[in-house]
Amino acid sequence: MRLNGFSLEIMGGTKPKGPLRFFLRAPVYLYRWGCGRLLGNRFLLLIHAGRRTGARHQTVLEVMEYRKEGPEFVVMSGFGRNADWLLNIQANPDPEVAVGSRRFTASYRFLEEEEAIDVVRNYERRTRFFAPVIRYVLSRLLGWRYSGSEADMRRLLTQLPLVAFRPRP
Repeated sequence: MRLNGFSLEIMGGTKPKGPLRFFLRAPVYLYRWGCGRLLGNRFLLLIHAGRRTGARHQTVLEVMEYRKEGPEFVVMSGFGRNADWLLNIQANPDPEVAVGSRRFTASYRFLEEEEAIDVVRNYERRTRFFAPVIRYVLSRLLGWRYSGSEADMRRLLTQLPLVAFRPRP
């Protein structure tokens, strides 16, 4: 499962059904029902066009870091550089973002390594109570044991890029 996004695909390509599907899609439903403000700056809804079909897709991503200046919202691509949402925004670079009660057309950028390491370090510090679960999920996504060390953070970032979204001027 994707920790930082509520993708409906579980490793191996199977899709959850029933209550698990609803639970994983809950943030999307909150945004659809106009209740995105309940999620604050913790999650963002990315609305993007499919790169092949042009169909509209919605993906909820966990915000690893919120920066008031800009504002800017940093997320991780849990399925790496080949995540559908990431490929879609690269092909159609005008995604919409909804965060809380705000909605805007976004520009995005990939974080450089040192900036990304700071984000991961701060995120792990803020979520240290959940560190064992986060490290377990990251280890499953990465295919190797992630311990949270500096070397592991650098290796993680070669596989799972961090992307910052901000309102387009």
